[in-house]
Amino acid sequence: MKKKLSFAFALLLLAGCTRTEDPIETGKDWPAYGGNSMGNRYSPLSQINAANVKNLKIAWMYNAAEPINPKQKTQDVKAIQCQPIVIRGVLYGTTPELKLFALNAETGKQLWKFEPKKNEQRFNTSRGVTYWENGDDKRILYSCGSNLYEVNAKDGKAVTGFGKNGIVDLHEGLGTNLGHDVENLSVSATTPGVIYKNTFIIGSSVLETGDAAPGHIRAFDVVTGKIKWIFHTIPQPGEFGYDTWPPNAYRHIGGANSWGGMTVDNKRGMVYVATGSPASDYYGEGRTGMNLFGNCVLSLNAETGKLKWYFQTIHHDLWDRDLPCPPNLGTIKRADGKSQDMVVQTTKDGLVYVLDRDKGTSLFPIEDRPVPQKALPGEHPWPTQRYPLKPAPLCDQVFTAADITNISPEAHDFIKKRFDEIHSDNKFTPPSVKGTLLFGVSGGAEWGGNAIDPDGVFYQNANNDPWEMEMVDTVTRNKNLSKLSHGNALYVTNCAVCHGQDRMGSIPEFPSLVNIGKKRTADDIKELLKTGSGRMPSFKTSLSDQDRNSIVGFLLNNEVKLPNLLTAKTAPGSKEVASDFPYRPLYVKRIWRVLTDKNGYPGVKPPWGTLNAIDLKTGNYLWRVPLGEYPELVKKGIRNTGTPNYGGPLVTASGLLFIAGTKDEKIRAFDKKTGKVIWEYQLPAGGFATPITYEMNGKQYIVIAAGGARGQKPGGNYVAFALP
Repeated sequence: MKKKLSFAFALLLLAGCTRTEDPIETGKDWPAYGGNSMGNRYSPLSQINAANVKNLKIAWMYNAAEPINPKQKTQDVKAIQCQPIVIRGVLYGTTPELKLFALNAETGKQLWKFEPKKNEQRFNTSRGVTYWENGDDKRILYSCGSNLYEVNAKDGKAVTGFGKNGIVDLHEGLGTNLGHDVENLSVSATTPGVIYKNTFIIGSSVLETGDAAPGHIRAFDVVTGKIKWIFHTIPQPGEFGYDTWPPNAYRHIGGANSWGGMTVDNKRGMVYVATGSPASDYYGEGRTGMNLFGNCVLSLNAETGKLKWYFQTIHHDLWDRDLPCPPNLGTIKRADGKSQDMVVQTTKDGLVYVLDRDKGTSLFPIEDRPVPQKALPGEHPWPTQRYPLKPAPLCDQVFTAADITNISPEAHDFIKKRFDEIHSDNKFTPPSVKGTLLFGVSGGAEWGGNAIDPDGVFYQNANNDPWEMEMVDTVTRNKNLSKLSHGNALYVTNCAVCHGQDRMGSIPEFPSLVNIGKKRTADDIKELLKTGSGRMPSFKTSLSDQDRNSIVGFLLNNEVKLPNLLTAKTAPGSKEVASDFPYRPLYVKRIWRVLTDKNGYPGVKPPWGTLNAIDLKTGNYLWRVPLGEYPELVKKGIRNTGTPNYGGPLVTASGLLFIAGTKDEKIRAFDKKTGKVIWEYQLPAGGFATPITYEMNGKQYIVIAAGGARGQKPGGNYVAFALP
């Protein structure tokens, strides 16, 4: 058997093999984001099982955080959302500052660390890295800001023959035929790309406003860094789907990008991609039509980028319901005994689509239903939307009076008052100036993804938290802004939609800026405005140095008064241009935040976070349980609330399901058959990432990035568990 495996492996290398042996066969490594190229998050390892999981101990911890800067007022540790990979006993991951490192996977000892260039690029979140090899040539690809790096996996040095001295600019190929420059637009990549033979395929993270970059899917030669193909998610003239947009929309509309990721079927030679909504969010007057290929699952030829099929989950998205995680490629046994290969895609509004992998058709019934058409002036909502009948949604779809929180009379009354002022009776009610309440902004499903075991059981964690959203027309807004100080007006235009006009934020999505001067210096804030961070865009090109200084002065309550030069025609910080880019929507968000009670708990009845198991053969739920607790509520006798959660599950052959991601900062093991918690551990900080497992010298390890943040205390450690 060993000879056959070695011979097959040698043949794969000669063909341009891009992986170690398939982890479904070996189980020893975790060689790709999601565990394997198909994104199953399944491991056949079984040493750690239901009987002994209670004996897990910390095997090692690696502190990936930077040393405390004595010039900073407080330690400023960024989050880690990285799901590391393991190749032949070496673990590769990223630090909070996006340095790439290699560790001995048995001891946690650092082997090398690579530091990217900082050149004022946007600070993105890194959720993983990609590995490629051909014989003795072994490489890691990962992104930092707008740069895609390729690093020698053996010594941590840049591969100088890739791109320009080991770097490819992620703006490359985006500006073709657009008629405007793209090099100063915000482009990064949170989710790692995928490999097919010698082709590296990647999506991008872009802004969601009128100056969003296009969301093309691009493939690069893994050796040279040269572009091999581009798939335009906003079609250009002559391309299929062009007529689902207004003429020349591709010249001024951006987004429709794959920030959630993609997976590969190596046997079929296909890459499966999940895309998000077109820009700008919540108002689509400039993009009338169905808007292919926004909000789509795409099946593309991995060598050429040619479209085989598409499946659109939302037509003309007005609700920011991106596809937030990679498609999961699973297989079930049908009633007739034949195998059925599937693509399973979950959504931010909690829907689960189960598609035939070759045709893109749904394996369960779907209804197209009429939806509300009353909308903002200039808007034309699509007349119907899709409603899958199975599986049932992972979260609430409409917020009703019966759903108002019941954790206390005070909390209920607080939310009821807001509910009476602003509510929605349909999940597809278009945004309005009066406001709407909606689910599906921060999950349902989120970027952590899901797992499928060989039995065809699907595991997904989900959020259930309502948001309130209110629009404002830009003419009225700009008239009101002219009455404010220059810094205040700039803050309202550029920052308040996330952090609130009162600066209170919406934790954990958007931090409070009240008393920000106690946490950051003026120089810190100026630098952050230039580079951006996480979901925050860079304002390097859209705001002048003087404008950024005015915002900083406003936030620190020491603003130098300047003449307010705003007019009703020109938005703060914007530049008059002759072209139709950037697109300037007539309506923008005024309020956009989680609906919470006075104490910050979601305004809907618990559970606020769940873990779910679905039989993909029938579409039925096997179990659904709360995920996480609030310790302070437990002390009051309020249990089983679940918490908002970020990160995904890992399932093993021994019948265990591992997951962290909760606000109580624990990692848990569940019995995959019952959903019962059989082990939990209090991490040093929140594990807002997806755990992995691998085997080293006969011992199985579980590793989670305990990076903290997201409204919790900072962390910075990778924590490895094993049996004594």
